[in-house]
Amino acid sequence: MSEASSGSRAVSPEAAADTADLSRRMAEIAARSQRLVRDFLARQQAGMGAAGIGDPMAIGAAFFALTARMMADPNRLVQAQIALWNDYLTLWQRTTERLMGRPAEPLVEAGPDDRRFRDRAWSDNAVFDFIKQSYLLTTRYIQSAVKDVGGLDDHTGRKVDFYTRQFIDAMAPSNYVLTNPQVLRATLESRGENLVNGLQNLLDDLERGKGRVAVSMTDMAAFKIGGNIATTPGKVVYQNDLIQLIQYAPTTETVHRRPLLIVPPWINKFYILDLRPENSFIRWAVSQGHTVFVISWVNPDERLSGKSFEDYMREGPLAALGAMEQATGEREANVIGYCLGGTLLSATLAYMTAKRDRRIKSATFFVTMVDFAEAGELSVFIDEEQLHALEERMAEKGYLDARDMHTTFNMLRANDLIWSFVVNNYLLGKQPLPFDLLYWNADSTRMPAAMHSFYLRKMYQQNLLSQPGGIVLGGVKLDLRKVKTPAFMLSTREDHIAPWRSTYAATQLYAGSARFVLSASGHIAGVVNPPGSKYGHWTNDKNPSSPDDWLAGAQQHDGSWWPMWADWVSQYGGGDVPARQPGAGKLRPIEDAPGSYVTVRADC
Repeated sequence: MSEASSGSRAVSPEAAADTADLSRRMAEIAARSQRLVRDFLARQQAGMGAAGIGDPMAIGAAFFALTARMMADPNRLVQAQIALWNDYLTLWQRTTERLMGRPAEPLVEAGPDDRRFRDRAWSDNAVFDFIKQSYLLTTRYIQSAVKDVGGLDDHTGRKVDFYTRQFIDAMAPSNYVLTNPQVLRATLESRGENLVNGLQNLLDDLERGKGRVAVSMTDMAAFKIGGNIATTPGKVVYQNDLIQLIQYAPTTETVHRRPLLIVPPWINKFYILDLRPENSFIRWAVSQGHTVFVISWVNPDERLSGKSFEDYMREGPLAALGAMEQATGEREANVIGYCLGGTLLSATLAYMTAKRDRRIKSATFFVTMVDFAEAGELSVFIDEEQLHALEERMAEKGYLDARDMHTTFNMLRANDLIWSFVVNNYLLGKQPLPFDLLYWNADSTRMPAAMHSFYLRKMYQQNLLSQPGGIVLGGVKLDLRKVKTPAFMLSTREDHIAPWRSTYAATQLYAGSARFVLSASGHIAGVVNPPGSKYGHWTNDKNPSSPDDWLAGAQQHDGSWWPMWADWVSQYGGGDVPARQPGAGKLRPIEDAPGSYVTVRADC
């Protein structure tokens, strides 16, 4: 009987060698994995791992409440399980039809923005299509079961929904070697080299995180602050414990008489507005004839643990306004506040209004919340149990570790900011690509204990800033309803940190005129949106009480909102004067921009 007719085929020496080589590599991976686990456990036992986000007991209590409510209505749970079982039977039937060569419509499909299943094998291969659809059906079932449970208070419901989604995202088949076709293909083509490289990447990230996996999102060595990012020319002209104040060099012969102050959030570094020349809002504002000043916040350590929210107001925008007057001779200014910097700006305006201080002639708010009644997904971390646990951790060092903040924000977009890099770095064994925005995202800062506790409790938990007299700073009861400063409010439609419907509430608070503009995209891309960008924006000359009514009557525009803002703020420019050079006034330059405060890292 011939070899062909016998149904068997002799293994060639080359194939045998390839198989042996692959086996050796798999054995190497297994051995190194064991070493990794031992090392990780040793570090955890030594207490080198950082505490997680929130209080695990509080999270467990939320799911206990969910279970209790589910058990109170078992019929609903049984009906949901029967529906899921029927969906599985239908999926089995359609998969069988595909395996027999007949066409079959998918029972469920991933959303258009779901990048996890973009590899063609997820649809072309019947087995992987079955795995994908099984996951999506189960996801739909779990999320529906959680959302349909009645009797939970709003906060518990949001917490359960959020952490359920974290579990679902983590269990996606794309996150595992044997159920990701792209990873399997790379493993076969490279004879397991991708897994060896991925293991090394994991070891490196574990070492960098001091026992806690700090997932690399970009090539950190590809960027240098002041070298190829944050390069707009200027000088640090003032500094105190909390800020360095940067004055940028003009690029026009004349400038608006009133300078422009930018107050960024202290949760992140200011250079999100000065990444590269082509997308730098700071450089662009200078080109529009503004004398631009920017606050660069310190990256605080235990020595600044007692700094309060009031200190951030006094040593931040109030100190900057005084320094700007010395630098330019001009007492009045236009001010921008970004996110948390905008929340501080609103509080400062209320304080100055009570003091009859009218130096700020216009206020621009980028993605800023002042009414925290609907604070979005960040509110899942804000309850008494979790705040108490957070305050205990801050008390140990005097500040909130930057890694905690970094992880919190990444969890809001876990598939994009966590799991996509797990697949790329650890399963495919690739190095992350250089990306300036992700470099900035990884450059987080610490939070002084006193300030951060005040902010979370007074703003997020109690929502006192929006209440007349709810917050007292410097002996002054703040009342946003008395602020008459003209305001430009920029929000973004897909913002997961400051939801635009929440930021819109400010239009109903201030006593002065308010111009609300909604940009496409999210918290960063919608703001860092230079002319020529693909993202458009919406405007409405009226500010009805309902944000949905505002959107229904809004007009859509193509392109960036930056030129519209430039036209709006120019009416408060106070006329033109000769351009001012940093150091030409009463303040001598301390060092070149971007300064030294911004270069202090708190690696995460």
